[in-house]
Order: sequence, then structure tokens, then C-alpha cells
Amino acid sequence: MKISPGKQRGLEAVSNERGVIGAAAMDQRGSLKSAIAKDKGVDKKAVTDAMMAEFKEAVARILTPHASAILLDPEYGLSAAKVRAKNAGLLLAYEKSGYDNTQPGRLPDLLDHYSVRRLVAAGADCIKILLYYTPFDPPAVNETKHAWVERIGGECAAADVPFFLEFVGYEENVDEKGIDFARKKPEIVARSMEEFSKPQYAVDVLKVEVPVNMAFVKGGRSSKGESVYSREEAKEHFRRAASMAKKPFIYLSAGVSNDTFNESLELAAEAGTNFSGVLCGRATWKDGIPVYAKQGLKAFEEWLGKQGVANINNVNQRLGAAKPWFSFYGAASVTALR
Repeated sequence: MKISPGKQRGLEAVSNERGVIGAAAMDQRGSLKSAIAKDKGVDKKAVTDAMMAEFKEAVARILTPHASAILLDPEYGLSAAKVRAKNAGLLLAYEKSGYDNTQPGRLPDLLDHYSVRRLVAAGADCIKILLYYTPFDPPAVNETKHAWVERIGGECAAADVPFFLEFVGYEENVDEKGIDFARKKPEIVARSMEEFSKPQYAVDVLKVEVPVNMAFVKGGRSSKGESVYSREEAKEHFRRAASMAKKPFIYLSAGVSNDTFNESLELAAEAGTNFSGVLCGRATWKDGIPVYAKQGLKAFEEWLGKQGVANINNVNQRLGAAKPWFSFYGAASVTALR
């Protein structure tokens, strides 16, 4: 594999000196509004754009000194991008929050007033897209999604900017946190990684879920009693999914607790997977939402400075096992790519 100069610059901007991506994620929109509204005891419409921007600015200002980059959205996050630490690169989300629920397949859509060119002009080092995906959907649904990703890949290639594709598995009318989905999750993650490693998508980094539900790993810290996989079986699922990736991949936290995400990274390390880092959002800052909602900005900033920083550093400590993104290009260093 070869990498173009612009894509290389972008990946360098969002990774640390080792070539590992230790990024914070703060591109939540609809879900964040709902969470703040719930803890405030108000209607979602009462959560203003200014409140969303204020929340994101606090996260960016306090956590990015401990991150290699931050993922933000251009709807509420551009002011937060301006207050991030100088060491932190910037990823910007290109998709609308949520998905089309008027038809089957959780079809995605792009922001109306943005293009890759406009996101780069707004300061993006990399472009990120979220896609709900399962290989078990009807072919007509997945062909629509495949073509959609191909278009975005082409747009990123034309702008010479890295393309991060995040895919989240699902099954209609099934609880994605339940035991039935836990049995199917390893196959969904592995086959999705295989699919989007194909060259026609022009994806540069796969942002992936861990391939097991840690709540159902026997004997694990996050176990709730029932188990779907032994620890050895879970590690084998990690290895199989990783073997499908032909592009660098990083793990997303998927809304789990900080301890559960750390446990999953420990398991990935035990399994010897060649992941290149993380893009970690709610596992770092979600427990601060009630603090912000009920006590205000200053209390939230104090919480971030203590618990938020502790959370992100807990994740960072587990990135020692991560492999540099440039190793996927057969290079021993970034300079070897030049």
C-alpha cells in the first residue's frame, strides 16, 4: 500500500509521536442533547446550541492536552476546535446525527451545508463518517451503503485528506446490548472490517467496535453473570476480526464505562491484535453530563479536570500495546514513507 502526502500529513496530525492514535470523541449531537435534557429535567428543545457548544468547548479545552486529536462536529463543535490544545489534531464528522428511521436499514445522510472541501477549510485534518452496518442486511440496503461510502472515499481522495470510517453493528428489533446480539457481534464486526478494507472504499482508518460484548465474557470485570464467550474465545474473536483488516484500525468506546473500555483494550493487548489506537468519547466524559446539567459549567470543568483527565489517562496507559498506523504500510517510521 502507498499513501499520498496529504493523507500522510493528516494521519500524522492526529497521532502521537509513536504513530498511535489516542483521540477523544466529542461529535455527539442528538444523543448529547437528550442526555443533558434528561438530567436537567427539561424538554430536549430547551437544550440550546450555546449549551452544546459550551459543553464541547469544556471537553476540548481540558481533555485535549492528554489526547493526540479530537473528533468534533461542525454543527456545534467549531468553537471547541479553536480551544483545543496545540498538540491535538482535528477530525470533523461529515454525517448527520442519527439515521433515516422512515425505512429499513438505518440509512445515513450527510450534512446539508458541508462537503469534504468545506470541512478541510474549517480546519479538519481528517474526515470521519459513521455508518450503521451489518453484513446480514438485504443486499439492496447494503449496496446503497456501499455506494455511499465509495462516494465519500472518492471525495476524500480528491481532497487528499484521510477518511476514517466508523461502523456500528446492529440488528433490527434486537437489543444490541443483549445476549442474542452478543452471539452475532463477532461475525458482524469481522465481516464489516473485511468489507470496508476493500480498495474501492478508499478508507484510510477503520474505526471499529470491539468484536465482543464485555458483559458476556466469562469471569471478566464487566461480566453480568451470563456468558457467551470464555476469555480465550473472546481473544480469538479479537484476533479473527483484526486479521480481516487490511487498513489501520482503531477501537471506539461505544458508550461503555471507562472501566469496561479499559478491560476491552487489555483483552485486545492479550490477544496480540495490531490495533493502532482509539477514538474514545463517552467512556471519558459521559459521567460528567449530570454534573453539567445540574451544577453548571464550572462544576463540570472541575469534574473534567479530575475525573475526565483520569479517565483519558487510564485509556492512554493501555495504548502501549497499540501498533503505529504506518506499520500497515510496511514502514518502520513515518519518515520511511516519504
